[in-house]
Amino acid sequence: MSTILIKNATVVNEGKQFNADIFIKNGFIEKIGPGINIAANIEINAEGKHLLPGCIDDQVHFREPGLTHKANIASESAAAVAGGITSYMEMPNTVPNTLTQQLLEEKYQIGARNSFANYSFFMGAGNDNLEEVLKTDTKKVCGVKVFMGSSTGNMLVDNEKTLEGIFSKVPMLIATHCEDEATIRHNLEVFKEKYGEDGLKPEMHPIIRSAEACYLSSSKAVELAKKFDTRLHILHISTGIETKLFDNSVSLKDKKITAEACVHHLWFSDADYATKGNFIKWNPAVKTATDRSQIFDAVLNDHIDVIATDHAPHTIEEKELPYSKAPSGGPLVQHALTAMLEFYHQGKISLEKIVEKMAHNVAVCFQIEKRGFIREGYWADLVLVDLNSDWTVSKENILYKCGWSPFEGQEFKSKVTHTIVSGNLVYNEGVLDHHQKGQRLLFDRN
Repeated sequence: MSTILIKNATVVNEGKQFNADIFIKNGFIEKIGPGINIAANIEINAEGKHLLPGCIDDQVHFREPGLTHKANIASESAAAVAGGITSYMEMPNTVPNTLTQQLLEEKYQIGARNSFANYSFFMGAGNDNLEEVLKTDTKKVCGVKVFMGSSTGNMLVDNEKTLEGIFSKVPMLIATHCEDEATIRHNLEVFKEKYGEDGLKPEMHPIIRSAEACYLSSSKAVELAKKFDTRLHILHISTGIETKLFDNSVSLKDKKITAEACVHHLWFSDADYATKGNFIKWNPAVKTATDRSQIFDAVLNDHIDVIATDHAPHTIEEKELPYSKAPSGGPLVQHALTAMLEFYHQGKISLEKIVEKMAHNVAVCFQIEKRGFIREGYWADLVLVDLNSDWTVSKENILYKCGWSPFEGQEFKSKVTHTIVSGNLVYNEGVLDHHQKGQRLLFDRN
């Protein structure tokens, strides 16, 4: 029987902060309250620290199978728990693409063996696998991923009839990457003609993969979802104009169309290409400071519902290639929460709102069973943070297999000290317990 007692924590949960002890037994939160005195296998003194529900990241690329020279489920889930992320949902553009139920199940088997965090894997939709997609178990799989615009991999769904089939028939959440391929190709040709392929630079990325390309595709997804009453979740909103597509007049549990912002679109702007270059090259692109500000506002006013990472590592060697050859994406799971806590220190967002967007709302959005909140009877997915413990991101403390971070050199004021996953202390003051593994996420859906 495994038990943990957390003493004297400042709990941040469901819009409130309060002092409490937490008693955890056999994976679950058994008791929350003052002055709990029950003998436990592990006791943690949390005085002076804040206890948050573990973050749930609804968009990561952990690169396994097929691209494990960049990352794997073990390495990236280790980085995730070190960063306070206790659960993740991983994308299907691995090699091979996750386009069959058998390939999906193989990923779940890898997760069960190797993941330090709780896990779920998206089923991938292509132009010709609708029959396979419809076999997906809605209670055991987070959702179906549709690339409405090219990204890494070859999973572009660009056939109108196929899109209508997916949006009209899939009974579960559909998560979309939205960039209009025709617009991007046209912009790329214009820039190649003007500058030549060798003359293309990272700062051109947000103009090639333009705000117009994003809006055209996002608005198309919203139009299809409204037509077929689809449960749509649009990933990584990168423009201010897209935020107007979403509603904040109804509660999240009643929304059929939801949206996600990613940490890099809240932190960086196109001014950073001058120093960061391809290391902040993402799809969709980091755009203007105005876009960044409008996305942040949409997070605060609930037009955007969740904050995620789109963690997508590549090797340093790949990122150092010329712009046109360097892949898009970067690692973020280890630093997402501390980056958001930096915004708290700057007075831009409250602790309660960070918890809402990175834990509560993800659980509600995906209807995750018994996670995302600090409640008696729920799984104990918890993170302790010290809001007054300065540290600087460096190659020496990066856990990503790729060995780099776009935050290198950044000083953060807050540090994750303990991470509890499904009732197990997996990360303790910089030390990872390699014997602990996460659980498969389950979903409370009809």
